[in-house]
Amino acid sequence: MTDIIKELQDYRYLSWTKTRKSSGTAGSFLKAYDDTGDRKKYYKLSDYDPVRGIVGHECVNEIIVQRLLSFFGFEHLEYRLIHALVNIDGKDLETRLCESEDYKKKDESKIPLEDYYLINRTEGESPFDFCKRMDWEEYIYGMLVIDYLVLNRDRHGANIEVLRSQKERTVRLAPLFDHGLSLLCRCRSTDDLKSFDVMEDRPVQAFIGINSTLENLRLVPRDFISNLPALDQTEVKRIVEGTEEIIGRLHVDKIVEMISERWKNLGNLCNN
Repeated sequence: MTDIIKELQDYRYLSWTKTRKSSGTAGSFLKAYDDTGDRKKYYKLSDYDPVRGIVGHECVNEIIVQRLLSFFGFEHLEYRLIHALVNIDGKDLETRLCESEDYKKKDESKIPLEDYYLINRTEGESPFDFCKRMDWEEYIYGMLVIDYLVLNRDRHGANIEVLRSQKERTVRLAPLFDHGLSLLCRCRSTDDLKSFDVMEDRPVQAFIGINSTLENLRLVPRDFISNLPALDQTEVKRIVEGTEEIIGRLHVDKIVEMISERWKNLGNLCNN
């Protein structure tokens, strides 16, 4: 697939900045940008440790989740996973990075949904009810379904953005982005993978709803779920195609199991 570039590319010219994990755990993500072309491009790496180097696989998760979003027809930011040579603190590292382009139109500004909600909410209005009032409920329903299927741990109020255009007098939600802290993002060893319970309802950060992707499905109408295209295991295997060369067969098989079993459970919840 064209969203994975296998040939090694030289990105040592990029200058990386460190951003603490929003989840509060140890480590950091590295981000960079390139604004020399017609359209500004953004780059990010998986979890970086100053001693061990790049130890995570969040960039691979971005590609898997974006393919899942495409399957369902949900609007999302487009990523490319690039086999790259980068330089961090004077040391050359071979890794995979994510590349994306600026999704704002020229006259648009952006603001985190959390801030926009605080400015414009009515008294006692929840973030979910606010989004419904703004006619954003279909977007939110799709987001909640995806976040359940991949166990997204990090859908805080700044990981959903509002784009505003004074010229066009429009307000819209940005395409869904930032899905790296999902799937098996905490698994770093064979033992971690084997022991991981793909159906466990783990605590997450969620601006919409509560800290449970399972319980947040209660906000999604049954008709919305039942009208989604059927996701069988053959399709899930197609979605993860090409990633086994990067993260290994055992890891990929566990991801297939996770998405497939959670999809089945989603259907059971809808039927009941």
